[in-house]
Amino acid sequence: MKRFFPLLFLSVLVLSSCGQSDTLLLHQEKKVSAQVFEQIPADFFPRKLTVVSAGDSLTQGVGDSTDQGGYLPYLKTMLEKEKGIKEVDFYNFGVKGNRTTQLLKRLHSQEVKSVLKQADLVILTIGGNDIMKVVKDNISNLQVSDFMKEKESYRNHLTQIVESIVEENPNASIVLVGLYNPFSEWFSDIKEMDEIVAEWNEAGQSVIANYPNGYFVKIEDVFIDATENLLFTDHFHPNDKGYKLIAERLNETMGNRVIPDLEKKPYTVSAEEN
Repeated sequence: MKRFFPLLFLSVLVLSSCGQSDTLLLHQEKKVSAQVFEQIPADFFPRKLTVVSAGDSLTQGVGDSTDQGGYLPYLKTMLEKEKGIKEVDFYNFGVKGNRTTQLLKRLHSQEVKSVLKQADLVILTIGGNDIMKVVKDNISNLQVSDFMKEKESYRNHLTQIVESIVEENPNASIVLVGLYNPFSEWFSDIKEMDEIVAEWNEAGQSVIANYPNGYFVKIEDVFIDATENLLFTDHFHPNDKGYKLIAERLNETMGNRVIPDLEKKPYTVSAEEN
């Protein structure tokens, strides 16, 4: 009887130990299955787009019979139909006659800088008046070489313009609208004007290509291949149809490249949207 209790105690201890080991083993082998959710699409919450338009008379909208800002109202309507865009606010800083040097100076003003800081997108139209300055400065003896020399100044000034924008807002997308040739009717004796405009466009494109958020929109072919008149009565600025076609070309680039890239960036909802 005395031997029975030690044996009973030992048996209970062994069984208890086995039970605890089995329990621990079960806990160790238990697997937790995590439920995987699909990523929410970037356009699930439609966003408000803030756009700064800066440059010359094409941004101001000279030639627009409605006096609403040239290509801007057309582009606004098109963009607000895009999936993921709820509303587009445009800030128009276009000034008739502005050259690259004058736009660069205005970009340093406090008014423009404050808006640039909150912009999702900056659209630039600049360079046409730089070409006109070459004509005016050399009107008595105009040579193709004069345009080629000034093209390098245009390239340098344009680089400074883009750098100024990036300094204020490194996340903003920057779209440079190319130049078109309305000069042939004014300077029909200069047969190389199409070539000159094309080379200036190549210079602009080479500048914007240096920036990951930069995009170039070509429009010279819109006017070269036109089957109807796209110029205002001054034979220089676009008319309503011309501005609409510029907007369509811009919207094409926006839909295919700019907006998809914007959706990859973090979006902070402003106080106005709360």
